[in-house]
Amino acid sequence: MLYVKSTETVFPIEQVQMQFPALERKYKEKPAAYFDGPGGSQVLLQSITAISGYMLRGGANLHGTFPSSWETEQIISEARETVADFLNVKPNEVAFGANMTTLTIAIANALGKNFKTGDEIVVTEMDHRANVDPWLMMAEDRGLTVRWIPVDKEKLTLDMSDIGSLINDKTRVVALGMASNAIGTVVDLAPAVKRAREVGALVVADAVHAAPHLVIDRDSQDIDILLCSVYKFFGPHIGIAAIREDVFEKLAPYKLTTSPTYYPDKLETGTQNHEGIAGIRPAIEFFASFGEGQTRREKIVSGFHVIEEYENKLAQRLRSGLAEIEKVTLWQAGEDVAKTPTIAFQVEGYEPQDVCVFLAEEHSIFTASGHFYASTLGDVLDVNKTGGWVRAGLAPYNTEEEVERFISAIASL
Repeated sequence: MLYVKSTETVFPIEQVQMQFPALERKYKEKPAAYFDGPGGSQVLLQSITAISGYMLRGGANLHGTFPSSWETEQIISEARETVADFLNVKPNEVAFGANMTTLTIAIANALGKNFKTGDEIVVTEMDHRANVDPWLMMAEDRGLTVRWIPVDKEKLTLDMSDIGSLINDKTRVVALGMASNAIGTVVDLAPAVKRAREVGALVVADAVHAAPHLVIDRDSQDIDILLCSVYKFFGPHIGIAAIREDVFEKLAPYKLTTSPTYYPDKLETGTQNHEGIAGIRPAIEFFASFGEGQTRREKIVSGFHVIEEYENKLAQRLRSGLAEIEKVTLWQAGEDVAKTPTIAFQVEGYEPQDVCVFLAEEHSIFTASGHFYASTLGDVLDVNKTGGWVRAGLAPYNTEEEVERFISAIASL
């Protein structure tokens, strides 16, 4: 195990990079620089080893009377315990699925069984469609009214000024994103959560973009259902739902009659991606490897602060460097608003996709363009008609040299 301790005063970037085999790739005879983390990070070597190790030893389905079945059940149990420390929840509140979108659709349909015409749900204009469309589809099926928390187009934050009427006695679910995967704004959930509690509504939080960058504590943030995806933080393509016990117990997902009726298994329809689940624990323990403390949770929290400091340093330099380029327009909230190290911008005279092609073909820099499934935000900010944004996302395996390379490449346009 090549985990890194945080006793060093300088971020150990060389040791970090050694843990990501994909960084050895070259394109156009130059080292590839990955700025596409918000769409999916590169995978940690320890996760890759755990995935292949499970398959090499021999996998099996559950509830068998032989070692490979027992081992599979143990791997799943250990993964739940690790996720529980990551999100500060109980292991039996953790369910796995194909991805966050699939889990959210299943949860929305299950909750919808208890709703009636005239009930209301609340979504936001900031969010990825995975925390919008499942609720819209369920609302259409059940005859529910949908209300939207708007975006403040000047501040690039959610406008909570009318939250008292948007969330009311008819509200059953409030679906919120913890951070914008398009422009990086970290959302202050507290006003909406407080109001949801006053009217007895459930709070569902999309932490997919937040989980790689921010310490998450579901219960202290007073969230009922929290979702994220491991492939955004150095692991395999697995979705995670962490549902409060009292909510999970009553949840009745659509499932086969022979499937378990107890949680969390009742949400995990069909055979799970066991080899992928084997890669979850190493991905989360990567964060803990930077930290200090007596428990894994303490180490995870401590480790996040080390990583966050490094990522934010890189992001600050990238933002300032791009801001100095005359034809670049940055789409970001003000300095008083917390942000993930995700930078959305446009270059005057160039389609966003063309900028990405230029970066890849001329400078071996991988980044992406579009609305990134935050299509309502793109409509509100009137950028979809011009191809959306160029989005650069930073991860702990990115370097200062790569950031300077990125700035120089854009300046050369």
